[in-house]
Amino acid sequence: MTTINRPEIISEAFGDPENPPLLLIMGAMASMLWWPEALCRKLADAGLYVIRYDNRDAGRSTKYPPGEPPYTFDDMADDAIGVLDSHGIGKAHVAGMSMGGMIAQRVALRHPSRVASLIVISSSPMGMDTSHLPHMSDAYAEHSAEGAGVDWSDRGQVIDFMVRDTRAIASTAHPFDEAGMRDFIERDYDRSGGFLSATNHFLLKGSDEWNGRLREMTAPLLVIHGTTDPIFPVEHGEALAKAVAGAKLLRVEGGGHELHPQDWPAIADAIVAHIRSN
Repeated sequence: MTTINRPEIISEAFGDPENPPLLLIMGAMASMLWWPEALCRKLADAGLYVIRYDNRDAGRSTKYPPGEPPYTFDDMADDAIGVLDSHGIGKAHVAGMSMGGMIAQRVALRHPSRVASLIVISSSPMGMDTSHLPHMSDAYAEHSAEGAGVDWSDRGQVIDFMVRDTRAIASTAHPFDEAGMRDFIERDYDRSGGFLSATNHFLLKGSDEWNGRLREMTAPLLVIHGTTDPIFPVEHGEALAKAVAGAKLLRVEGGGHELHPQDWPAIADAIVAHIRSN
């Protein structure tokens, strides 16, 4: 760890602790709530012990002054192991989404004895050149640039921007529930005490230690990726699956950079099948 003191990482578990454990790692600026409780319970009902947690600088976990995060992606990978330790778990299946998918790849490479299998959702291969892959969509890049003009200490501005953000990354196959999403973001904002420190996630650095080492991955890998993801186009998921021997790829048709309720059955079934086979 590069930080002097270990952060306090808040976690929550669903299901029977005797069942195979599944650790969920969420992406940039997102608390554990972005792993919907109903989806967690669905996975638990299918026979898994599901753990979700707030990354540092998100939700109710330790926060740092915005602008200079005193930690790296490797520290966040160690946080995941700390969560397993706090639940008395030696080895778990690990799923990460977006930035959480990159953290999950680090967990599997950095702590291979602790990872039974890996699931990476809506993410990109870590430690390899992706400059030849399609970039984020022009529409999303334009929206994202508007974030620089947001006062991240102003609740109203932040919530309005985040609602626009969730619309910008939404599935093209399913309806967008703007009222429901606004209610969710308001609850997440208030639970987190604001999102100002969470902007630190965009300033994080990773070491060069893992460059070119994805082929060393020993954890069986399942990649899940929406075919209309505007942040990481589906070619990123395809490249990750190609880089790891034996990896499987589930394309979610019309899926965006989100976990849409109408896609939960396919996603949950794929996760459960992957874990049962490993």
